[in-house]
Amino acid sequence: MFIDDENLVRRYLNGDEKSLETLIQRYLKPIYSFVYRFLGNRQDAEDVTQEVFIKVWRHLKKFKKNKSFRIWIFSIAKNTAIDYLKKKKIIPFSEFENEFGENKLIETIPDPLLLANELLEKAEIREKINSALEKLSPSYRMVLFLYYNDRFNFREIAEIFGESINTIKSRHYRALLMLKKILESNEK
Repeated sequence: MFIDDENLVRRYLNGDEKSLETLIQRYLKPIYSFVYRFLGNRQDAEDVTQEVFIKVWRHLKKFKKNKSFRIWIFSIAKNTAIDYLKKKKIIPFSEFENEFGENKLIETIPDPLLLANELLEKAEIREKINSALEKLSPSYRMVLFLYYNDRFNFREIAEIFGESINTIKSRHYRALLMLKKILESNEK
């Protein structure tokens, strides 16, 4: 029987330890994947993911019951990853690929019958897009990751960032324009 996140939180706060385990199992892979794409390093992603779940455990009593747990935990992941980068004083050049090399932005229409030259062309396009993505700032990449890979809508991304929906829509649009401009300039 599926129990929604908010009821699991309520149950945990009422003493049911298994409810927290269920939440962790439900969100471990998505949070790790999100953090990994942002940081681009397995070890860093594991450390930050662990820190995210420690923060969730410590602050679960502060979770507002009228909010979405999914948005809340991704907000914690985003902030923890940014804090980690500030401590390391590096700028990551993450890609849209997950730890298995899958690229949700590029691979939207899978075709198992691609010819060898089409596969080569697809790999070249993926490389060009990944190279262009590296040139975007982390805030632009994060919006694109959340929208295309994690399937958040603009309202949810706005909640994660703590900004207005129009700001997020604008950032998404500007990121796509920048990406297009970078790709076009690389073609010349």
